[in-house]
Amino acid sequence: MNPATIVTGATGSMGAAAVEALALRGVPVIMACRNLAKAEAVKAGILSRVPGADLEIRQLDLASMASVRRFADGIVPGEVLALFNNAGVISKGYSVTEDGFENTFAVNYFGPWLLTCLLLPKLPADARIVNMISLTCRFVPLDEQTLHPSEKDFRQLGTYARAKRALVSFSMELARRNPSLFVNLADPGIVASDMIDLGHWYDPLADALFKPFCRKPESGVQPALRALASDRRNRCFIGKSDREIPGRYEDPDMDARIWATTQKLMEF
Repeated sequence: MNPATIVTGATGSMGAAAVEALALRGVPVIMACRNLAKAEAVKAGILSRVPGADLEIRQLDLASMASVRRFADGIVPGEVLALFNNAGVISKGYSVTEDGFENTFAVNYFGPWLLTCLLLPKLPADARIVNMISLTCRFVPLDEQTLHPSEKDFRQLGTYARAKRALVSFSMELARRNPSLFVNLADPGIVASDMIDLGHWYDPLADALFKPFCRKPESGVQPALRALASDRRNRCFIGKSDREIPGRYEDPDMDARIWATTQKLMEF
């Protein structure tokens, strides 16, 4: 059996699109999903269009660090070649997970951080790791304190943006510490997915006026698919091109502090 690619959030619109695109290329995929029933339905749909696709469902709830550890424990060395940290959430309100983390940061940052670090000893030295970021992260600052937003500080889009900015920081420090890895970022742009349903009264209006002009999930996931297949490192894949990670994100000292803070919180 060929080594697989892990796709987190494989039941979401872009996650499912990524799984199907990889299946069409003959790539085995481990679908890492929180909702197993939904995952089975997505898998069945893909198999109806791509008979013979090599798909396996495994449970992963990125809001629970215990779930992340169970998932990582189930991966054996040589089983996985690539990791696509695709799963994300824009929390509609402030909530705290069982581990004491704000939910947006747990799913978009702490969970992927721990998952990636736990899998590293089981991945080949030249594994592909692609982290899905967001154009929103360019507008927010980041420091160690922002990893723990209080209810007073919580802003639906602002907190999401900071969590994605933390993921950029993690990606850059991960690449520095593991220069043989192919670590890249992917920015899907604005995609017509369930994530942009923010739970506000004007969502139906936005659906009618805004979503028709957004990218479809099959288009939004293309930068990540190109990143997974690329022989380039430390790039940001967006649209049909890739570029150097913008200099505004270059802060090795802060990246090291963010890593150390996260490592302590994870007891890793």
